[in-house]
Amino acid sequence: MALSYALTPFLAWLVAGSLKFLINSLRAGQLAFGHIGYGGMPSNHSAIVSSMAALIAFREGMSHPAFGIAVTLAFIVMMDANALRRQVGRHASAINRIAGGDSAHTVLRERMGHTHFEIAAGILVGIAVAAAVHHLLPQ
Repeated sequence: MALSYALTPFLAWLVAGSLKFLINSLRAGQLAFGHIGYGGMPSNHSAIVSSMAALIAFREGMSHPAFGIAVTLAFIVMMDANALRRQVGRHASAINRIAGGDSAHTVLRERMGHTHFEIAAGILVGIAVAAAVHHLLPQ
C-alpha cells in the first residue's frame, strides 16, 4: 500500500519526538517544552530515514535498488546529525561566550547535533515503526 510509505516516516517522527519529549521531561522533572528542537534522544532524523529504509527492506527486500538509495540517504543524514550539526552547536557556544556581554546578541541554540547513542536509538525507533507499519498495514 503506497500510503504506508508516506505514513511511516511521519509516524517515526511522531514516536521519536514523543519519546524525546518524555525523556527530556523526566530528566528535567517538569514538562520540557523548552528542550524541543535539534539534538537529544532519540534522534528524530535518524528515526525518519531509517524507518523508510527498513520499510523498503521489509516490503521490497534488501536487494531492491530503492533500499540502496534509502540507506545512502540515511547515512548522509546521520553523518550530518553527528558531525556537522555538532560542530554548528560548538560554534554557537563559542559565539555565545564571545558575545555574552552584548545586549543586542540573541543567544544561539547550542544543542544541535546527536551522539552515536542518540542516533542508534533513532535507528531502533525507525526500524520498530517500520516493522509495525509493515505488519499492521497490508501491502
